[in-house]
Amino acid sequence: MDKTELDDFRGAMGALGDVKPLPSGQRQRALKKATKDPINQRARREAATAQTYRELNPLGGEYVEPVEPFDPIEFKRDGVQNGVYRNLRLGKYTVDARLDLHNHTVEMARSALYQFVRDCVEADVRCALVTHGKGEGRKTPAMLKSCVNAWLPQLDQVLAFHSAQKQHGGLGATYILLRKSERKRQQNLEQHQRRSRP
Repeated sequence: MDKTELDDFRGAMGALGDVKPLPSGQRQRALKKATKDPINQRARREAATAQTYRELNPLGGEYVEPVEPFDPIEFKRDGVQNGVYRNLRLGKYTVDARLDLHNHTVEMARSALYQFVRDCVEADVRCALVTHGKGEGRKTPAMLKSCVNAWLPQLDQVLAFHSAQKQHGGLGATYILLRKSERKRQQNLEQHQRRSRP
């Protein structure tokens, strides 16, 4: 603070009339009291970190509906044409990106899947493949498969998904159909407008 700012500040405080500085001893006690409770501080810090993490990765997963290892998983948003969904289910679209979740913990898989979908949309990938395994013979069968099934519908960029065909991993993998990026939508709109001009 330069001298003018300091004078302005003192003037403003003086104008309030009843503002007086704390005596030195009280100031130190107030500071000690604020820093005395490390558990409370840690809890506040953890809550803030958790909130930031949720904002960065909105995928919830407190409870995930279990899926059996040999059950297919599928999802289609309203507005996705049946023919488009059928082609996805039959593996007729070119897979432009792949994510392998083998050997991932649930938390690692959550982060990897969220980032993968974001990267795919940014790169204008329309069809991607996630390999999660069937999880047969495990203590908690099909855990990652169940998580993928629960998480993908939470992402607005995902239009549809379905268990893959045998050549792409079968029930241990999932095709994902993604929205066009805003940039790609704009390009398509401009091309359509150019074509429709006389």
